[in-house]
Amino acid sequence: MSTSTPPRLPGNARLLELCDQLWTSVMAGDEYSATEVVLRALDDGVDPESVLLDVIAAVQGKVGEEWAANRISVAREHAATAINERAVAALALHPTARRTPCRGRITVACVDGEWHALPARLVAEVLKLRGWQVDYLGAQVPVPHLISHLHVTKADAVALSSSIATRLPTAHAAITACQAVGVPVLVGGAAFGPDGRYAQLLGADAWAPDARAAADKLAEGPVPRPQVDHQQTDDLPHLADQEYTMVARASASLVRTVLLALEDAFPAMRTYNNVQRERTAEDLAHIVEFLATALYLGDENLFTWFITWTAQILVARGVPAQSLPPALDLFARELKDFPRATRTLQRGIETLTTDHSTTAGTPA
Repeated sequence: MSTSTPPRLPGNARLLELCDQLWTSVMAGDEYSATEVVLRALDDGVDPESVLLDVIAAVQGKVGEEWAANRISVAREHAATAINERAVAALALHPTARRTPCRGRITVACVDGEWHALPARLVAEVLKLRGWQVDYLGAQVPVPHLISHLHVTKADAVALSSSIATRLPTAHAAITACQAVGVPVLVGGAAFGPDGRYAQLLGADAWAPDARAAADKLAEGPVPRPQVDHQQTDDLPHLADQEYTMVARASASLVRTVLLALEDAFPAMRTYNNVQRERTAEDLAHIVEFLATALYLGDENLFTWFITWTAQILVARGVPAQSLPPALDLFARELKDFPRATRTLQRGIETLTTDHSTTAGTPA
């Protein structure tokens, strides 16, 4: 499929037309025409919330799909995201999107380490349209700064966003810290799972799958105030075995050791150039990150999902996914004294070796 093909997005004919127009502008790297599409739609009476979620957010979703399928580069994905962010900013300043706050005050932020700010920005703008006073803090907000902000603003609730599951341990710390000062936490984003399973596991007070649902949830009434004596260990008693802590701390040395050993376990690596070796090291670091996160959550399924997804991404880029089982085996050898880690890695190997659709690929 060509990247100039407009996305097949839900909605009425007018919204589909707008998606088509915005997609063309975004793929052309033309922020001026992109903002013109948005502003013209608002001038024509299209509901601002619908433009945000059924047009801009839908096109951004297509951008992610095109990157995953290797039809656009990382640089082009970043450029497209920046243009969509400009489109959101333009919409927020349009007269039809201005509302006088008539509800309470909400703080919207990304967890520390989370750079994907657009989902949180969409939540913030929808909440403004629904009459909330919103403090939007943006990407990567350290917990101490978030808490200091809450002390000053006396927010009614915090909406925390995270797109990548490896940020969940940090999200857990943020949730617990907000609750310790009496502020309830609504969470959302792909990191928390499509059904919000990790939101519940980490003790969040509420979860929403998207910006519309988050606004609807808050409109139902105040989120219940949390128990201020809630501790992280109350949610995840398995952390007492220290496996998460040890694996997370040993990440760099694990990657170095496995990278050196992988050349013998996967001989094709001997022909890799420096760039391919760097990419392999990055892949190994991601494996350790997701392994550590799976240990933190006590959920092996998170790791097997990540490994399957990684194999599919590698295949889309013409990289042999057959390199993954040997790498997981080497990690298992290094972590042989950690029962949960070795069991999780073994499940990853079994998933890869039984799903042949993810192990095909052309050697790089």
